[in-house]
Amino acid sequence: MQPSTGANTFAVTPPISEFYTWQTYRCAYEVHQPTNSTPTAIPLLLIHPIGVGLSRQFWQRFIREWYQTNHHNSIYNIDLLGCGESDMPRKAYTPIDWAKQLQHFLQTVVKKPVILIAQGALSPVAIELVKLEPNLIAGIILSGPTAWSVTTKNAAKWRQKLLWNIFDSPIGNAFFRYARTRKFLLSFSIERLFDSSDAVDEEWLKTLIADAKNMGGRYAVFAFLARFWQRDYSGDIAAIVQPTLIVLGNKASAISKEGKKETPDERLADYLACLPQGQGIKISGRNVLPYESTAEFVAAISPFIHELS
Repeated sequence: MQPSTGANTFAVTPPISEFYTWQTYRCAYEVHQPTNSTPTAIPLLLIHPIGVGLSRQFWQRFIREWYQTNHHNSIYNIDLLGCGESDMPRKAYTPIDWAKQLQHFLQTVVKKPVILIAQGALSPVAIELVKLEPNLIAGIILSGPTAWSVTTKNAAKWRQKLLWNIFDSPIGNAFFRYARTRKFLLSFSIERLFDSSDAVDEEWLKTLIADAKNMGGRYAVFAFLARFWQRDYSGDIAAIVQPTLIVLGNKASAISKEGKKETPDERLADYLACLPQGQGIKISGRNVLPYESTAEFVAAISPFIHELS
């Protein structure tokens, strides 16, 4: 992203890829820092979704909009292990793996409280992280979290193992090669992610295609498809004492069969009934709000973030 200047914007230090070591792995991140940042503004830590071609680049449109609307928070945008420029070991990733990666990042790089913003089915990473490092989490924003019926259901371990073994095979490799084609990415985005097909633009497709060229990214995708992220999180959600904002699209849909019948209003009500300090808001869009409805998303979360700063 280039530095922003103008009547309604201010300069932002151009980000570069930086790296730190967690366990034996090299992990990538970038820091966006306004040149006239407010000392009391709590930094944001972004948790990107998992999928073919997805990485921290998912957040670039949000980051541009955030600074173009004169917000002063610094932003930490990290590639989860198995994604983007981070190492991509062959393993069945779980939310606790990524939460421990982020815990180390908070302890060694950020070293102060942040507001988490987690996208979609990676909400469990935020839930696990707040358990590990509650003193460094000032608040949580869950953008389009998974259907409540899925969030509160334990996945069958035998099924997880079976799916992983299928994906971690020549069959899985062939599937990933097809899934990274423009045809598949366009179709999947229209059918499952975006409310409007017109919103599936060249920036979105080119970013996914470029990132998916690295076959090493298939393991994180396969772990996600095998549902290693799924278990009953209702008890953990009920234990979150930090202020938490749920942002849902008014056309939000469930990708899995369990949540197909759930309406956005029902999903929002279920999360808020469980969260001790929960707030909720609906905006236009479907399942990738920070990208599809960027301006509305920024406007929706800004009051929540300002109240915490």
